[in-house]
Amino acid sequence: MTAPLTIAVGADHAGLALKATLRQALEEAGHSVLDMGTHGTESVDYPDFGMAVAEAVNAGRARYGVLVCGTGIGISIAANRTPGIRCALVHDVTGARLSREHNDANVIAFGARMTGPEPALEALKAFLATPYAGGRHDRRVLKLSPDWTRTP
Repeated sequence: MTAPLTIAVGADHAGLALKATLRQALEEAGHSVLDMGTHGTESVDYPDFGMAVAEAVNAGRARYGVLVCGTGIGISIAANRTPGIRCALVHDVTGARLSREHNDANVIAFGARMTGPEPALEALKAFLATPYAGGRHDRRVLKLSPDWTRTP
């Protein structure tokens, strides 16, 4: 994927299996993973895990975040409530690439009921490998995160 990074991952009960698949791929690629939960199949509230991953990224404990819930919608909304977080709900490689290139997204979200393991793995790989393009996108990203500074 890329040079080793620390990546925070989180999911609710519906996203548990896909989170495990993505975590394994990250670890096999040499990345350090902060697993913010959940760790079981009992029903839990997705905002708790979206916010935990967002806070880890915002605090600098992780460079990027990866989130999974049933559709990806709720958990991405939860993450985006944290200042400085630009969480993109993606379904494919193109969305993942453009979320980094145009929006400097620092968290990616998936819907386990919407995107299968292979497309999610390919999208995650693209997300981590794509640099932010900067330039004309800077003023837009600044409007999303007023305290934003360009990341490497």
